[in-house]
Amino acid sequence: MIGLDELQLAARNHALPLEILREPITPVGLHYLLIHFDIPAVDAASWRLHVGDRAYSLDELRSRERRTIPVTFECAGNGRALMGDGRAPSQPWLLEAVGTAEWTGTALAPLLHESGIADSSEFVFTGLDAGYQGGVEHAYERSLTRDEALDDDVLLVDEMNGSPLLPQHGYPLRLVVPGWYGMTNVKWLVRIEAQSEPFAGWQQQEAYKIDGVPVTRMLPRSLLVPPGIPDFLTRERFVAAGRVPLTGRAWSGWAPIERVEVSDDGGETWADAELDEPLGAYTWRGWRFVWDAQPGRPELCCRATDAAGNVQPTTAAFNEGGYCNNAVQRIRVTVSR
Repeated sequence: MIGLDELQLAARNHALPLEILREPITPVGLHYLLIHFDIPAVDAASWRLHVGDRAYSLDELRSRERRTIPVTFECAGNGRALMGDGRAPSQPWLLEAVGTAEWTGTALAPLLHESGIADSSEFVFTGLDAGYQGGVEHAYERSLTRDEALDDDVLLVDEMNGSPLLPQHGYPLRLVVPGWYGMTNVKWLVRIEAQSEPFAGWQQQEAYKIDGVPVTRMLPRSLLVPPGIPDFLTRERFVAAGRVPLTGRAWSGWAPIERVEVSDDGGETWADAELDEPLGAYTWRGWRFVWDAQPGRPELCCRATDAAGNVQPTTAAFNEGGYCNNAVQRIRVTVSR
């Protein structure tokens, strides 16, 4: 039974309706959202980003060379509610904690160099949001190693889909690390500090680990838009027999998607889908498949393979945090004559 704490989490966070997978860029209001603590109140005029001993106003950051790149975000807990009987005490995501936006800002690496801290072995990114988790009071903080932080595509972002960040998405500034699960992209960013030792903050050392191994890049996943029409309560799908177009999107943080397969027998047999042209190096990739639907109650599945050879599994092993459950999506469909 879902408890009050889970209901409160669900009320402040929201998922992507799967039918919106048809959109290559997710509308801001439909992009998945996860907020750990409270949305902080920020006065943009007095706000400063502290990088080492330097401080930058929002106008100063916006005056720097700007870039816009589309990036797919997925929550590390996506699929948590489908992972075995042991449910983690956190947001009970099904499959919809994902979205793709066009993020605009300035590259992180030049700021680290001009602030004189680029040679450090690790960098800690601190947000303005703070609270208790795991019985520990802390600000939300994550770290990146030097090689990770100096990647040319790591951005400090102030716009989402061409408009200033909304408060819930990290206004006035957030970190964007393409390819990594959502927990890395610190919102309401206020400070970047150099570290010579591995960062021991709670969100880095206690959270987002599987058997002691840190969660990093997104594992391959494919999702399909549920076909036909739904039942209001059960959400079971109904289609008429015949040729049914299926569409969806697939992504991986390790390498570009190079194959998507579809099954209508619960994963016993597979057929290749047709892939759309990529939107960018760090985004999901559209796919399509024409399904010959026969009367009955088949189970549809889809699975992704990336260019590094990572294949989406049919099942996933349970872990206490409910992280990285990239088992194939399963949709039961009633096909009528």
